[in-house]
Amino acid sequence: MKLIIAYIQPHRLNAVKEELYKREIYKMSVTNALGAGQQKGFTEQYRGVITEVNLLKKVRLEIAVNDEYVEPTIEGIIAGARSGKIGDGKIFVLPLEECIRIRTGERGNTAIG
Repeated sequence: MKLIIAYIQPHRLNAVKEELYKREIYKMSVTNALGAGQQKGFTEQYRGVITEVNLLKKVRLEIAVNDEYVEPTIEGIIAGARSGKIGDGKIFVLPLEECIRIRTGERGNTAIG
């Protein structure tokens, strides 16, 4: 079991979801996030005040999968999120020690579904 965490551009979320659905990956958590990377932000002027914005809006996806779904999940995220420009995002793959479905008490691979 693995936990896949991906940070992507907010406007690419629907494309990523479509690519994951094509690969039969339906379960995910989505959170709005702020972050800074190579883009390093930008400056803007509002009412005469110059402001440096160095934390940009991102979307964080968390997807727990069994081992046979790790590569399809990664491929789906890349297919939906890649524009080829700086700021497309990052994917992290972490070992998932245990998963427990609260309703039934199932554990491990069956609990992920």
